[in-house]
Amino acid sequence: MRPPTSYTNPLKAQGIIDYGYADTAMADYEEDHLVPLELGGAPRDPGNLWPEPYAGAKTATTKDGVETKLKNAVCKGTITLSAPRSAIRNNWTTALSVTGIG
Repeated sequence: MRPPTSYTNPLKAQGIIDYGYADTAMADYEEDHLVPLELGGAPRDPGNLWPEPYAGAKTATTKDGVETKLKNAVCKGTITLSAPRSAIRNNWTTALSVTGIG
């Protein structure tokens, strides 16, 4: 279950600073789980939450598509659960190719 914004907004504000984003508008980011909840990511672990930009080449929408493809592959038995969790934790932008999904 996603934590409430009262929990994630302070993390998002700090994350924007920590990541050194030039754009500091909170509305331009989604506080997202690096390892998604549907792959067993920890919902309240600050180490699993980060401010994901809505703009740019790799966006919140792009990552959502990656997460869905990985979840579907796990559910079909194409890959183990540990494979996408590890791949997405290392670099979500290459998780599909690393797991052989896309």
